[in-house]
Amino acid sequence: MSAVAGGGAALAAVLIVLWLVGRADPPPGLPSGGSALTRPATAPSASASGVPQTTTRLPVDPHTAADPFLTPDLRYQIEAMLLDAGDATTPEELKLRLSQLVRKHFGADLATRALALAERYVDYRVALGTLKAPRPDDPTALRNSLNARERLRERYFAPEEHEALFARESALDRYTLARLEIQHNTGLTAEEKARALKDAETELPPEQRADRAHAAAHLGAAVQTQDFEARGVDDRTRYQLRSATYGTDAAQALARLDHEERAWNQKLDDYAAAKAQAHDPGQMQALRERLFTPQEQLRLEAALALRQSQR
Repeated sequence: MSAVAGGGAALAAVLIVLWLVGRADPPPGLPSGGSALTRPATAPSASASGVPQTTTRLPVDPHTAADPFLTPDLRYQIEAMLLDAGDATTPEELKLRLSQLVRKHFGADLATRALALAERYVDYRVALGTLKAPRPDDPTALRNSLNARERLRERYFAPEEHEALFARESALDRYTLARLEIQHNTGLTAEEKARALKDAETELPPEQRADRAHAAAHLGAAVQTQDFEARGVDDRTRYQLRSATYGTDAAQALARLDHEERAWNQKLDDYAAAKAQAHDPGQMQALRERLFTPQEQLRLEAALALRQSQR
């Protein structure tokens, strides 16, 4: 519980992710290790206006609700197109694939504009790969790294594009960094830190405060379950306590998870016991197929290794 309450190490890890990809919850499928978007490379040269010379920046409409292109989902659309393009060995190869896919992801009226932005997004991610990862235990280094990432964004994107692509994450970046700085501030008492953390959270937009509260509830439920397991709390008491805290629907869902977790652990116990005594590979394979679904078999060895490491 104290580790969760302090959250220093976990929060620092979150900041590393924020620095690297620029969002707290990257959409599934964001191209990663080995792709042109994350491979360290020399950033393209920029013109006097700060726009990469390798790509033309097209005029864009003001960022208003009426703009059909600069929507809150723009970054998801760009990343979905990048996922569709797959890994590429060079930025040029990736950009060629994007030019062939852009009309699949954007309407004909937006395709030219979307491709120009996507090409600069590729260049931005290449340049991002050249930044040095900050130390996770140094709030000043993290702030400097986030500032360096922000300068890259300003270099590659017009203000209205920057707003559409990154505005959602900027407030969360500031909040997460503020939390880390508050927690590292040895000049504050525990009460002062609590007040400062509360003040920092009020700076978040309402929807992000709601999202954070939802995530905190999940974390709280997980910590509570660990406590229940450690103390051997019975199912009836668990349901009563969870219902009072999270509501009956959540209590029922958590009870199902408890049951599934116990069933999984029992199967692990049975398999581990048999494995310790049996030496016939055919017997063990038959037992695996009887106890575990094909999906469960994929994580069986990892689960056994984790168990062994925790002993």
